[in-house]
Amino acid sequence: MPAPRGRRTVPLWLACWLLGTPLWPGTAAHAAPPDAPAREGRVVDRVVAVIEGQVLTQSELEMEARVALIQRGAVRVAALPLDEQTLQGALELSINQRIQVLGADRLQAFPAEPSEVEGRLDAFRTRLGGEEALRRFLARHDVDQDALVAVLTRGLRAERILDSRVRLKAQVSEAEVRHHYDEHRDLYPGEFDQAARTAIREQLVRARYGELAAQALAEVRKSAQVRRVAPFAREARR
Repeated sequence: MPAPRGRRTVPLWLACWLLGTPLWPGTAAHAAPPDAPAREGRVVDRVVAVIEGQVLTQSELEMEARVALIQRGAVRVAALPLDEQTLQGALELSINQRIQVLGADRLQAFPAEPSEVEGRLDAFRTRLGGEEALRRFLARHDVDQDALVAVLTRGLRAERILDSRVRLKAQVSEAEVRHHYDEHRDLYPGEFDQAARTAIREQLVRARYGELAAQALAEVRKSAQVRRVAPFAREARR
């Protein structure tokens, strides 16, 4: 897959050097051309974190946060300024996805099928409101469609990787469903019929899946090399 425009694989020594400077030359369309006078103190982009040697910038994180919001149906919210809480959540998502996909890349595992990626892109375009809305979104963030596809692909692969580790363990037995029903009869005034069993099973599976997913991600992140740089990124760790 073509590399997203505006992204580079940055050696770790260079990433560490960049942590000490607010400028990120050459990665944003707002950078001054070579023959233009530089404006002292002008911030082009900021490094938010370095994840397994890969630099994540503020502009990348903001774009990825809005992609996640739009995928979840919050299109209007995605058009508003992002607060630190939203950026913290987006950063955690980005770290989790990157670590999982990098691990899968080393094993050449969990590739994304082109048809699945195209489906994600079509769904994203539809949520935005069509092709013209998609073009405006890309122009707003100064990225091309390849950059968006890269984000969607990484998200798709991360979901599949996590699901492969958690889904079977999250299943519940009929006895567990019945026990929950007996323990919470006040919540289920009707009979223990198929509709009640299905609702309870879905609830229990969803809760167990969330717990197991959190444990799996925590395990994966134990050995990961993540350096948080932005103030809100450091706060998210505590």
